[in-house]
Amino acid sequence: MNDIFTARGSVLIAGVTVNGSTVDIAIDEEGMIAGIGKDARKTIDADIIIDGSDRVAIPGLVNTHTHAAMTLLRGYADDMPLAEWLSEKIWPLEAHLSGDDVYWGTKLACLEMIKSGTVAFNDMYFFMERAADAVDEMGLRATLAYGFIDLGMEEKREAEIKATEALVAHVKARKNPRIQAAVGPHSVYTVSPEGLSWCANFAEEQEIGIHIHLSETEKEVTDCVAEFGKRPAVHLDECGCLTPRTVAAHCCWLDEAECRLLGKRGVHASHNPASNMKLAVNRAMPYHWLKTSGANVCLGTDGCASNNSLDLMEEMKFAALLQKFAWNSQTLLPAGEAVAMATSAGARALGPVPGP
Repeated sequence: MNDIFTARGSVLIAGVTVNGSTVDIAIDEEGMIAGIGKDARKTIDADIIIDGSDRVAIPGLVNTHTHAAMTLLRGYADDMPLAEWLSEKIWPLEAHLSGDDVYWGTKLACLEMIKSGTVAFNDMYFFMERAADAVDEMGLRATLAYGFIDLGMEEKREAEIKATEALVAHVKARKNPRIQAAVGPHSVYTVSPEGLSWCANFAEEQEIGIHIHLSETEKEVTDCVAEFGKRPAVHLDECGCLTPRTVAAHCCWLDEAECRLLGKRGVHASHNPASNMKLAVNRAMPYHWLKTSGANVCLGTDGCASNNSLDLMEEMKFAALLQKFAWNSQTLLPAGEAVAMATSAGARALGPVPGP
């Protein structure tokens, strides 16, 4: 059973295990770590003391690819291929969702993530101003992107541009350091080259990140080659979307050259093993190629409709097992690397919390 401690004031976690040593962790009234070590208790006058004996402290988990409000769609339209799942079930249902639906769905997602140790997440959806309300109230950290989809239509592209600009302005006006904005071009198959280029330029202008799906299925790759004469990562690069602030979700069908390109551009690749297995994308992210290339590989759950869970502890296990099975290597992605994907790698992907 999970124990969730909610504290007002300064907190001392006494005698907890960190990296094999027994230490104290002091947390000040602002919720910031004031000290870790045997002398940490001297840094604060603790209002609350938590007994950490027989417990291990690890960094908070970071979920680098979610559609949080899809908690409302958990278990809906199972056992379908991705293209049909999106076009026949998910998108038609989402067309009927309201801002209040997104607020409550995001709030439920925040609760679920808190219960499994997640402290920050990278989200793409719509009605994101209401998602920001939920995040603000629940106390997590989040990077929020409006899912930009123009389907090659100029009129729709203009509407998506306005929605993206409005979200970024809204988030910046909130002046909440826990909530940041990103640009969210959905994918190469739902966003035109003009739309992708606008997203890249706007992200650079606003000094914010890009959140995108990349090479989730073989069909995405073959369609991109047929339409543009190049593979998805190369296409995104030519549109300016591969940057050190880009989080690319899935990356299942990248070839070795694309992995090297992501490494060269400093892209953060978000592994979503449970979603990839549920939707049977038929290939696991080439973690070994991405790691060798220098790309930062982090971890995500995707939305609840394509996973059924937002539990990153569970996702770490799936990641380690899937990589071993898919690439026939018993030594690939050991436990320590899986934990790093869900903690330090995720934190690098979201970037530092802005100062006051």
